[in-house]
Amino acid sequence: MSAQQQYDEIGEAYEGFKALPLEQYVVVPSFLGLVGDVRGKAVLDLASGTGFYSREFRRRGASEVLGIDISGEMIAVAQQLEDREPLGVRYEVGDVADLRPIARHFDVALAVQLLNYAEDIATTERMCRALLRSLKPGGELFLLNQSPDFRFDGPTPERYGFRSELTGAQGETGPQVRTTALLDPPVSFVANLPRREVYDTCLRAAGFSELTWVPLTVSEAGQREFDAEFWADFHTNPPLEMLRCRA
Repeated sequence: MSAQQQYDEIGEAYEGFKALPLEQYVVVPSFLGLVGDVRGKAVLDLASGTGFYSREFRRRGASEVLGIDISGEMIAVAQQLEDREPLGVRYEVGDVADLRPIARHFDVALAVQLLNYAEDIATTERMCRALLRSLKPGGELFLLNQSPDFRFDGPTPERYGFRSELTGAQGETGPQVRTTALLDPPVSFVANLPRREVYDTCLRAAGFSELTWVPLTVSEAGQREFDAEFWADFHTNPPLEMLRCRA
């Protein structure tokens, strides 16, 4: 099943991910902190899903935000949320591997769980080139991905709301993984787990520089809500990792 089909089926349930402990106390605060101050900046959110980060960065002062996702259902949900609380975020359906020319260049681009849906290295590089074309010279790209070093025989992220399992299939960029958000009912999606060198090679081939991997951290709110023992599995075997680079 394609990424588009998977996310068309998930639809509005995707918004529920943000209430799970891993997202609420680790992923969201870590990614917002990595991107930092966007006041007065134009932001492009690729693989925007239902627009969570698009809305958040608009609230934080971005001058313009455009969210693009391959799933028409995800964009429909994002537009409904925009209509309910108008922020001036624009959305459109699009495939980053075949991205339409965008008339303007952005200061910041976001790619949350994007490159793991590339079917092969050539598609990964096409996505990276589309990301570069969308940015001003010197603009920054921020990625959030499953960690290439995640150990499937190690501690799991289940107590934080997610299950991650190998399917047994192997793609050109890395093994195929099924991730399940432990909602009621659970929601699963399948993607690849690119090797670290795939990110490095494809981003640099596209023209990006200053590639820096950044670990996620438990927020102060997460440390207040749960004790150190609760977060021990996360620290032992981090399921996700961030990456920043410059156009």
